[in-house]
Amino acid sequence: MAESTVQQHPLAGWDKPELDLSKAEWQPGSRGLGDVQIAFVEGFIAMRNSRRPDSPSLIFTPAEWGAFVSGAREGEFDLT
Repeated sequence: MAESTVQQHPLAGWDKPELDLSKAEWQPGSRGLGDVQIAFVEGFIAMRNSRRPDSPSLIFTPAEWGAFVSGAREGEFDLT
């Protein structure tokens, strides 16, 4: 497999640690429906695409996760 030429740089204001997700216990994000998996690691919530588990994961603080879940429940992200 070819080595990736994409370099990842920390975002300005990024205050989250590099988490070791290699031993994370991933679980379905929504009753087993969809492609999202979540894991609770070192006080953070990681979210990934189950169809592409090697792709980058989104990392949330508990407050960010709560705001995300509340927004999703209220339809904030509905595109229809």
